[in-house]
Amino acid sequence: MSEAQELAKQRVKFPIGAKLVIIISILTILSLGIITLLVTWFQGQDVQITAEENNRTVNAQAASAAEKELASLRANSFLLLDILNTAGSSDVFAKQTAAFYFERNPSVAAVLLTDSRRTDGIERKLLSAPFFISNESEPALVDEFFSQVQDIVRQTEGGVMHVANASPVFDMPMLVLFYPYTEKGLNQSLAVFFSAEKLSDSFGAGTLQTSCLVNDNGDVLVHPDFNLVKSGANWSNFSLFDQMIKNGDTNRQVLVTDENGKKIFGSYRRLSLGNLAVLTVADADLLLEPVAETTRRNVYLSVIVLFIAVMFVWFFSKSISKPVKILARAAGQIERGEYELDLKAKTRDELGLLTTSFMQMGKGLAERERLKDSFGRFINKQIAELAMKGELALGGETKNTTIFFSDIRSFTAISEKLEPAEVVEFLNEYMTAMVDCVNDTHGVVDKFIGDAIMAVWGAPTSAGSPEEDALNCIRAAMRMRAALIVFNRGRGGDKKPIIRIGCGINSGPVVAGQIGSQQRMEYTVIGDAVNLASRTEALNKPMGTDILITEYTYELVKDHVLVEEMPSVTVKGKEKPLKMFAVINMPDETDIPGAGAKGPKTLNQIRQVLGIPVPDFAKVNINEDEKKYKIQS
Repeated sequence: MSEAQELAKQRVKFPIGAKLVIIISILTILSLGIITLLVTWFQGQDVQITAEENNRTVNAQAASAAEKELASLRANSFLLLDILNTAGSSDVFAKQTAAFYFERNPSVAAVLLTDSRRTDGIERKLLSAPFFISNESEPALVDEFFSQVQDIVRQTEGGVMHVANASPVFDMPMLVLFYPYTEKGLNQSLAVFFSAEKLSDSFGAGTLQTSCLVNDNGDVLVHPDFNLVKSGANWSNFSLFDQMIKNGDTNRQVLVTDENGKKIFGSYRRLSLGNLAVLTVADADLLLEPVAETTRRNVYLSVIVLFIAVMFVWFFSKSISKPVKILARAAGQIERGEYELDLKAKTRDELGLLTTSFMQMGKGLAERERLKDSFGRFINKQIAELAMKGELALGGETKNTTIFFSDIRSFTAISEKLEPAEVVEFLNEYMTAMVDCVNDTHGVVDKFIGDAIMAVWGAPTSAGSPEEDALNCIRAAMRMRAALIVFNRGRGGDKKPIIRIGCGINSGPVVAGQIGSQQRMEYTVIGDAVNLASRTEALNKPMGTDILITEYTYELVKDHVLVEEMPSVTVKGKEKPLKMFAVINMPDETDIPGAGAKGPKTLNQIRQVLGIPVPDFAKVNINEDEKKYKIQS
């Protein structure tokens, strides 16, 4: 697949139709979702209020029935004892009274009055024979249960009322009401064994609510599920019972979570007798099922509405997606540099206006690119960009820069052996390799002076600091050293001579800007630092080096460059001798060929690799007329 085809494929990855569908879908989902959530919330609130009200009603009815039953049993039992105490020792009357009592209270199985002075602890025991016969139960179970609850008996004699569960012993709904009874200064306990079947009917499991009776220990006394009562279930760890104990109030509606994580609407009400309480619970999930069903129907309806909206938007988007795709392909052409567009506006809306603007933009970009390409061949591309943006004007400014000069050794002798066309071809090949090194290190080629190259770092743009600009300049020189080795491979003879170059680098303030007239101007840098860089380059031949830097540059890069100090030089126009340094290596650089930890360590190694003869400073012949420099012995 070609690059153009790949770009075209990327342009239709997210078509406008899909975006419109996504936007409409999001809006539809948000609107319908918010409506569904609000409806669900309000309906859930209504259901919760109704559930709590029903719980309260069922709970109050069950509590009232339990209080009425217990109060009736207590009153009738006390009346029985009062009558028996009045009758004295008449056994016949006592038996008749007891029989009458059991006849009027068929749910009562036995009545016991305790006496701690007696061996068996029972002063009086009345049993209902008809109850045990009709329920196929044994009276001995009364004594068996009574022997198991002596702690409760003692607490009752101390004045605390209790209701105990005797169902596990009798294998039928059976409760025992323990009530404090005082006669002739003796603290006793009245125990009434009665069937809880009638009371269980008041606590019958409804469709949604279930009520139960518990004592202050959490023992389940009455529950629609007799298996719980028979097994002696205890709800002291039940969250509703725990809430009741913590709150300490008489009644309340709460939403609790059981040990299985199920949410439950709960209601509790304490009775005025025996520290008893009625708990009423309703499964929240069951109560909220109608709400969930309504929510599901709303979701289904939302999906249908969303589907219809998506289909409508999708077909509508076709009317605008086709022109947009054409413009997208045109944008792809412009991105690839194809500025001549074959477009025609087919509509008079915004898309038609955009199509016309695209055609005008393509023509403008084509003209601009032609101008930029032509302009960039004569000056640096960075300067061309600034000039096209109108950011370059006649005048200059002072900048701290690093200036570079390079020159081919014995170029005059080399060019005399070549034809003019061969000289141009040779220079173009050489300059291309060297200019790439400048561009790769963010430098600017200022000008070509015959075979010489002048470049600058820090103007018109900087890498951030004079130190970094100087390092970039030396990196460029190191790259040129490596590029020259590659360039000389396979060369030799008069037509393809092996060449050597010298590079001079100096750092300092210069005046940078557009120099010239209003009709013709050139961006360049001028100043003493430029002159010193040029003269530094000329010192490479007598000193037997290929890259020389001045002490001004060395002070900026000394922590990053391995150098060898050369003899000081007295430069024309300078009072004090100037230190010179030959660049050997940049140990920290790993991406420059021939540099890094494995690079050269001495200047002699450089000379051997590049074929530079070791100079004899005592025999250096200095141009007496120019007197640009004098090597100090």
